[in-house]
Amino acid sequence: MKSLKTILFSLLLGFTTTAFAQKGTTMKLWPNTPEVASTDEKDEAEMTVYLPDAKKATGRAVVCCPGGGYSHLAMDHEGHQWAPFFNTQGIALIVLKYRMPHGNRMVPMSDAEEAIKTVRRNATEWHVNPDDIGIMGFSAGGHLASTIATHSKGDAAPNFQILFYPVITMEPGFTHMGSHDNFLGTVESKKEMKKLESEFSNELQVNRTTPRAFLALSDDDKVVPASNGFGYYQQLYKHDVPASIHIYPTGGHGWGYRETFEYHYQMVFELKAWLKSF
Repeated sequence: MKSLKTILFSLLLGFTTTAFAQKGTTMKLWPNTPEVASTDEKDEAEMTVYLPDAKKATGRAVVCCPGGGYSHLAMDHEGHQWAPFFNTQGIALIVLKYRMPHGNRMVPMSDAEEAIKTVRRNATEWHVNPDDIGIMGFSAGGHLASTIATHSKGDAAPNFQILFYPVITMEPGFTHMGSHDNFLGTVESKKEMKKLESEFSNELQVNRTTPRAFLALSDDDKVVPASNGFGYYQQLYKHDVPASIHIYPTGGHGWGYRETFEYHYQMVFELKAWLKSF
């Protein structure tokens, strides 16, 4: 049985999946030909749009990038299960099924950028403020989200970022090598690889225009060391970018929205508070 504390938290938060159900609308990201072709023609990018009640809409939206080491996607606990949390706060959630890179980093990057552009194109219809669109990512999806936050410009650039146990650096010894290899692919020389590793080690790409950030990590994460997120936070702080970091004592890797994560309720309260802070 659930503890009284857990039950009270569920009632107070008002966004558990049992208390609130929101149907999403799934659409092809690229109705015609993708901007960047994938070697896997069967791998199609999609986005599922979860909109809050129009009367409760705040104008804020979040594009969500699930993780999976750039080889697959954890679409449920790092994607769809978050819809009630955001929708009950009047925030639209757009869960992105981005294509796998297969060594071509521009494939998932173009998908993430197009998702943000699509939200902006539909801002009026979806009751979204085009200047209040964030990107959220988990693990390798956190690398994709932080890549967009530090590299993208214009209509493709997010206004804020939410990162859970993210892969940030591409430096061997600190990165998640599966994500590293799948994202960067193979190149002809070590020099060229070093250049790519530097370019997509996103802690090195932070500047004063990088959007504000929320980071959530586990101290005992053995898959993606917490040093990834902490190093990113240090650079955000150094460049005067507003950021909030939360390192939980345990939890390992990949907990997403799972209530089995020991610090689940603490995490969602802290994220909710952060979202209200700006």
